Amino acid sequence: MAHSSRTARRPTPPRHVESQAPRQPPRRARDWLLVAVLLLTTFAAYQPAWRGGFLWDDDAHITRSDLRSTDGLRRIWVEVGATQQYYPLVHSAFWVQHALWGDNPLGYHLVSILLHALAACLLAVILRGLAVPWPWLAAFVFALHPVHVESVAWITELKNTLSGVLFLASAWAYLRFDGTRRRRMHGLAAGLFILALLSKTVTATLPALLLVVCWWKRGRVEARRDVLPLVPFFALGAVFGVLTAWAERTLIGARGTAFEFTVVERCLMAGRAIWFYLGKLAWPTDLMFVYPRWRPGAGVWWSYLYPAGVVALFVAAWMWRRRSRAPLAALLYFCGALFPALGFFNIYPFRYSFVADHFQYLASVGVIALFAGSTASVLRRWEPRQRWTPAAAAAVILAPLAFLTWSQSHDYANADTLYRATLRRDPSCWMAHNNLAVLLLPGAVDEAMSHVEAALRDNPQYAEAHNNRGLALQILGRFDEAAVEHAMALRLEPSFAAAQNNLGTALQKVARREEAAAAYREALRLRPDFLEARANLGDVLLEMGRPDAAASHYREVIRRDATFANVHYNLANALETMGRGDEAAAEYREVLRIEPGAADAHARLGSLSEKAGRVADAISQYEAVVRLQPDSAESRLRLGKLLYGTGDWQRAATQYETALALAPGSPEAHNNLGACLERLGRLEESVVQYREAVRLLPDSADAHANLARAVTRLG
Repeated sequence: MAHSSRTARRPTPPRHVESQAPRQPPRRARDWLLVAVLLLTTFAAYQPAWRGGFLWDDDAHITRSDLRSTDGLRRIWVEVGATQQYYPLVHSAFWVQHALWGDNPLGYHLVSILLHALAACLLAVILRGLAVPWPWLAAFVFALHPVHVESVAWITELKNTLSGVLFLASAWAYLRFDGTRRRRMHGLAAGLFILALLSKTVTATLPALLLVVCWWKRGRVEARRDVLPLVPFFALGAVFGVLTAWAERTLIGARGTAFEFTVVERCLMAGRAIWFYLGKLAWPTDLMFVYPRWRPGAGVWWSYLYPAGVVALFVAAWMWRRRSRAPLAALLYFCGALFPALGFFNIYPFRYSFVADHFQYLASVGVIALFAGSTASVLRRWEPRQRWTPAAAAAVILAPLAFLTWSQSHDYANADTLYRATLRRDPSCWMAHNNLAVLLLPGAVDEAMSHVEAALRDNPQYAEAHNNRGLALQILGRFDEAAVEHAMALRLEPSFAAAQNNLGTALQKVARREEAAAAYREALRLRPDFLEARANLGDVLLEMGRPDAAASHYREVIRRDATFANVHYNLANALETMGRGDEAAAEYREVLRIEPGAADAHARLGSLSEKAGRVADAISQYEAVVRLQPDSAESRLRLGKLLYGTGDWQRAATQYETALALAPGSPEAHNNLGACLERLGRLEESVVQYREAVRLLPDSADAHANLARAVTRLG
């Protein structure tokens, strides 16, 4: 059988086919593009907060007038208690910002938004270094998640955004050290960690969280490699943590019955808080500035479900660790970063609520990173060849978050809007009722009183509301009732210095000056730097006829803060009473330097110049008074008298005529106008003025004599 032979064909070389997928830009260019997009979208989402006003305790953080000097900057760093919290780097940042744009809130808001965006970019860099999938998705979620609006739109929380940048920068540097073992990176990480602690002490959790990351990377933690390099970090964190705990208790006031909980109650609080924060991250609706303050509920069976659920969650993550360590690492990170705010330590905001959105600013990073990585893994399995999947997923996820952030930012337009938005979601929020009442005083007293009553209805032991009820009663002129309310506030909170000061003002109004002085002294004992109470003590001492003692208190206020025009004015009054006219004149001039439109200071300077025989200076001062207060008949009378003495009878007559137009029943003005007209040769008109002066004041010998002389001259 014949076999036919076949010639083997040479394989055809594959033809080059152009890919239909678009070329990807270089990685660095793509990264910078993503940075630009993240900045733009973050600023756009927070646009409603750009021109938001100052809120709640912003005035305690924006640099006070007595700290705006170079010496004030020194005090920020070396004097614990000079600022509300010892976070000197934050308060130095506020110091610099006040030097740049003063009390304009726009600059403060833009800085906070920029820092928040930078923190998101740092997060992307860290996650990429850790090979977490889709690191930029995590960065955008962090930047646009509405749970962070409170941290970014509230100026006070520069503490969060600044410390967040430093925290993440320190973590990046340490992770670089962990990979290279270069001492320079370890030193950089330590330096950035110290700066983070000087911004907010919650960053003390960083070394523990870095151990979590090391375990996630390698599946174990080695004492020599992982723990030993972090020992200095743990020591620094412990020192700052103890200092902050002391300051919260002694300086800020995180003590008393509102903070007395058993160990069991604190564990219940922590369990419920963890689920609360996870819920707000997963479903960010009904966010509010102040959440309802629940009861720890040690006697309620279902309250134990919260910590039990947390334990179950950890057990499940532990059992899953052989497939993936990421869920357990994310959960450890989340709870570890939250630990300082879970209720095991007293912090002042617990007076109002056990939870707050800004408490989970750094903690959210762990859950967000897990979400981004899990989303990437799921979508890659689902559509492994679709290049558009990341962009489409990002659009679906980020668009709702950006809208919610934009919407939530509207609540932070100003304090009034914020408190009313809080009350719409929680009508029983007694803190919002009370703070809204403060905003409404002194103008809308009735509405303010209704909010104070609502606050006391929900919390009868609320000392601040009793104090504000007293302020409202003072505005209504009911000073005795006001004193009772201030005294009630002090019974509830004996260290309430502001209530002591307000009690003093109420007692002073009803002439109980000795008691008022005692209240002011007690306020100063509680708060030696309470300048308002010291100035008020000076006022009551001046009323009691003790100008020398009053002057010493006024001088102490001025030494600490020389910008109070009213204190300079009252010091001048005290000095004038003591017969020290030249010193008094210097203080009145200081008043005019601070407030050029202070007509009273011009009038007092005019009086002192008149007594000293400096007529030209006196005339100049009274001319300033009538320019500032054209309706002041008294000032025109005094100016007319001085002009008459210089022989300028025409100008004097003009002042008297204006004074009569303002006060037609003034016999002095009629008599003095008559004298001017007589000097000007207008005898018949002068007789008319003299007769009117006699009619208005029949016992005036001068008016009778002037009338007789003028009639005689007329023949």
